[in-house]
Amino acid sequence: MDRFIAHWWVFPAAILFSTIALASGVSGALFFSPFFMLGVGLAPAQAIGAGLLTEVFGMGNGLRSYVKQGVVDYRTAKWLLAGAVPAVVVGAFAAHYVDPTLLKLLFGAGLILLGTFLVYYDPAEECEPGESEGEYLKGKNEGRGTTTIEAADGETFTYETCWRPPGIGLSTVGGFITGLISAGLPEIVTTQLIVRCRLPPRVAVATSVFTLAIAAGAGALVHALTASPVWYVVAWSIPGVLVGGTIGTRVGKYVPSDLMEVGLGIVFALVGALVLGVELLA
Repeated sequence: MDRFIAHWWVFPAAILFSTIALASGVSGALFFSPFFMLGVGLAPAQAIGAGLLTEVFGMGNGLRSYVKQGVVDYRTAKWLLAGAVPAVVVGAFAAHYVDPTLLKLLFGAGLILLGTFLVYYDPAEECEPGESEGEYLKGKNEGRGTTTIEAADGETFTYETCWRPPGIGLSTVGGFITGLISAGLPEIVTTQLIVRCRLPPRVAVATSVFTLAIAAGAGALVHALTASPVWYVVAWSIPGVLVGGTIGTRVGKYVPSDLMEVGLGIVFALVGALVLGVELLA
């Protein structure tokens, strides 16, 4: 109980991180895993597991909203999950057998890569469907029929059904990275669904969140079963993300998504460099 009370400050930090994550549309684990590792002092595998578990609860409001809006492409999500769920489980197991020093180095490098990704790519809402499709994928995507999504508000989205193998491959890579360092799946999948598979941004984001919710849940379960419990941390972080998620969904529409993603990309790259620097220079 004394340890639990001593970590009260995780609660306001969780509110802040969750608000920023929901407002900007990036993975909450990008905030929590380095915070748990550098700020709270958890071992890398514990920090990653706690970050995934916190994220599962934090994305509840967004997931519920997208499902209620009827904008999830379940047919595409089914194929993404076929790659993501086994990969995130393998990544989560691997995180507990990789040397902690190496895991920190992988985590730092992963943050730098994800930060670069956020800076380089436009926000999902500003991407043009099919803009990076290429002649090869264009030929593969043709003749596969169409997919129609009818949203609850009456808006209808109709687009050509995408060739599945690239999506499965990307979700597999993203799932493994997510299981290993707690982030990567939505950042990799969302933009690619738009620029390579022609999904409208609203549908792509909703489908990515749905996929992440299930995959992250599987990864969090593996971490919970294989790591020493850190209930004294998640008991503060989970209520914090529930509060912050509610705030974030309300303020997100007032935040310029392009500036937010570039700013966060720079922050994540700097945090990744800090993790690498601390580990290499220690």
